[in-house]
Amino acid sequence: MGGKLNACVNAVDRHVEAGNGDRVAFHFVGEPGDRQDTTYAELHEKVQRAANALIALGVETGDRVAIYLPMIPESVVAMLACARLGAPHSVVFGGFSADALRTRIADGEAKVVITADGGFRKGKAATLKPAVDKAISGDTTVTNVLVVRRTESDVDMVEGRDLWWHEALEAVEPTHTPEYFDSEHPLFILYTSGTTGKPKGILHTTGGYLTQTAFTSKYVHDIHPEKDVYWCTADVGWVTGHSYVSYGPMALGATQVIYEGTPDSPHKGRWWEIVQDLGVTIFYTAPTAIRACMKWGRDIPDGYDLSSLRVLGSVGEPINPEAWVWYSEVVGHGKAPIVDTWWQTETGAVMISPMPGVTSTRPGSAQLAIPGIEVDVVDESGASVPDGSGGYLVVKEPWPAMLRGIWGDPERYVDTYWSRFEEFYFAGDGAKKDSDGNIWVLGRVDDVMNVSGHRLSTSEIESALVSHSSVAEAAVVGANDPMTGQAVCAFVILRGEAVAAGDQQGEELVTALRNHVADRIGPIAKPRQIMVVAELPKTRSGKIMRRLLRDVAEKRDVGDVTTLADSTVMDAISAEMKEN
Repeated sequence: MGGKLNACVNAVDRHVEAGNGDRVAFHFVGEPGDRQDTTYAELHEKVQRAANALIALGVETGDRVAIYLPMIPESVVAMLACARLGAPHSVVFGGFSADALRTRIADGEAKVVITADGGFRKGKAATLKPAVDKAISGDTTVTNVLVVRRTESDVDMVEGRDLWWHEALEAVEPTHTPEYFDSEHPLFILYTSGTTGKPKGILHTTGGYLTQTAFTSKYVHDIHPEKDVYWCTADVGWVTGHSYVSYGPMALGATQVIYEGTPDSPHKGRWWEIVQDLGVTIFYTAPTAIRACMKWGRDIPDGYDLSSLRVLGSVGEPINPEAWVWYSEVVGHGKAPIVDTWWQTETGAVMISPMPGVTSTRPGSAQLAIPGIEVDVVDESGASVPDGSGGYLVVKEPWPAMLRGIWGDPERYVDTYWSRFEEFYFAGDGAKKDSDGNIWVLGRVDDVMNVSGHRLSTSEIESALVSHSSVAEAAVVGANDPMTGQAVCAFVILRGEAVAAGDQQGEELVTALRNHVADRIGPIAKPRQIMVVAELPKTRSGKIMRRLLRDVAEKRDVGDVTTLADSTVMDAISAEMKEN
């Protein structure tokens, strides 16, 4: 407390003042193929104009601004402009529905919304502005909407409320004198799903958050701004995009890649084409994406020059060892160390990770806490478990980037994170220690099944299934069972080679996969049921919606599918289930 800073000045102004204004801040690649490079000097002017445009709309220090944009440079400009003014931003992923947006705008009482006419995804222009119009219909705290022109789509503009972004920025001065705020001044609110009730508005403040994101960008991702081209594939609608696109790398003055689209559009080699063309040196992505690339086959990345890559990163969920090895060998050519990072929206920055060039890595393990962080695996009583045992993953001491609360709901904050163990922050994840004390994150405690009294990790069984030569991806859920309490139910996608060879959902394949899991983990983990599917139900951010698979496994009506990238996936799975 007592220190003052401005996150935007640290991310932009000081690099220009240090003589690095000509350095590229962003190489932007649009999904249709358009390209735009933005230097730090150019970014500096854009951010100052955006800040002045917000001031012109009446935004003051402490006001909240909602941002609902595709993955384009204006997303980062908008976030930094808010930070410059001390106006906490609330970024809502552009794939969320109008209802989800309404909830987040209302909870944060946003004064202004920044959106776009739309964005490009899988070869099509998807609209965004209509969702905003619906979200703020009726009673709302929103006074103005700024609209970025991206797709040239026709949108309704409400006179007196809606303004085009480019016109608003052109109408104001190109310079802005920043104010410095207390280190504990709110920087942003980011909503994350709760197990029950409305989404939780995770509140992060400025000083500690910026410190830890910058530290981990420097020492975990090993960013050297003068020579590296860094690419985190996360959308800024998620915390990874906040910490490792908008703030951490920018605090170092890094050159980054921003890509609007998906890894398979306009073709399945799109990511590797960008790595090759822009000379990407550090690449940070999610296991879901890595497994998708595995499914498409190694001949695709083999067709590109990936020799520039020197550090690879994994984020978002535990990475199964088979995907880790594929990532290392096929993408990193066995030379680029993998930093398998564990952290959360709530922690703000990386907490557990190998250190590249220092740690002797273990495929599938996040391994040890980074310097300055104290984590442990404890039992029900809060006692540290011995090496070789499992339990609950906790953080034992405060850390710089920790959440400061749930927006407007201090009681929920205490109940959610501090009720199971009063003295420790409980992450909600299960974990185990191996014989050397390395931490293996097992996923959410909700994803740890109890089968005949044995605690089994869904991710561990998924890893066992994916290690089979026929399986590209797997999702495992625990379904109620009158004999064992819970039973293992698995849904698998076959590798392209297996499909070409004629493997299908027959008794032989199911028996082989069940026995394979038993061999890898033990007979207790053998799935009761295995279904071969064409696709798994995933949100627009790539997370598998296991609760929907649990509905199918337990023969219930499938629940809400509005957050899925493709809601028809569940129709196909449900139909297949009825046929079998």
